[in-house]
Amino acid sequence: QVQLVESGGGLVQPGGSLRLSCAASGITSSFYSTEWYRQPLGKRRVWVATISSGGSTAYADSVKGRTTISRDNVKNTVFLQMNNLKPEDTAVYFCRAAAGGYQYWGQGTQVTVSS
Repeated sequence: QVQLVESGGGLVQPGGSLRLSCAASGITSSFYSTEWYRQPLGKRRVWVATISSGGSTAYADSVKGRTTISRDNVKNTVFLQMNNLKPEDTAVYFCRAAAGGYQYWGQGTQVTVSS
């Protein structure tokens, strides 16, 4: 069975950093395009960043320049490094892996940016 498990969320002050992890089991993450989404409370889920199976990356304008998505093939894990965090980054962050018509979601990890 396929499982994606996000971790690394928490409470951080504005200007701080967090590294989120999306650990995959049951699939080889390097074969999949993996994306991060976020969903603020009461709002819709929106795309944040993508790393393709080939390693290409893309970012939403709201996080570009502050965020890096990367993958560790040995750990079968995708990371989202977020710097200079802002209160508007507060949300539940989800990862999604997709390939060949299949998609899998994790359960999410809460990021709260507040002083």
